[in-house]
Amino acid sequence: MKIKSSGATPPDVDMTPMIDIVFQLIAFFMVITNFEQQQADERVSLPKDQLAKPPTVKRENSLTLNLGFQKNKEGEIIDPTPYIFFAGGEMLTVGNCDPKLREEAQFYQTIGVKREEVTVEIRADAGVDSGLVQTLIQKCQEKGIEFQRFALKATQKVM
Repeated sequence: MKIKSSGATPPDVDMTPMIDIVFQLIAFFMVITNFEQQQADERVSLPKDQLAKPPTVKRENSLTLNLGFQKNKEGEIIDPTPYIFFAGGEMLTVGNCDPKLREEAQFYQTIGVKREEVTVEIRADAGVDSGLVQTLIQKCQEKGIEFQRFALKATQKVM
């Protein structure tokens, strides 16, 4: 009796376990990512202070304002004018940031968060005049914006 050979078919590979592992890796890296650093701007070099300590509890509703200078790749200041760096690459001076601050205040109102519950975290470069930081705080307190909580960021100086 003659046996007919059937054409060999390649085996099917079940990709389900591979996909599961990939999604588990994605979830793992999302959990361990430090989202606090994503609000940091490399153009802002924080001042060093021995009293600076990270917050013990993460703030739920916070608006981070990075106040610093335009710098080149070596970290040298190329424009002496201090700017507030917003997400999306928008840069505004403290003098003309009112519309953007109103927009941020409106955002928190829209999502149902009271402005009194929002903490404005100001990350000011060490070279920025402290009077300018005070002016920015005053602008955040103006009518139509009305933020009331503030936190200033600094780098802890190791002794």
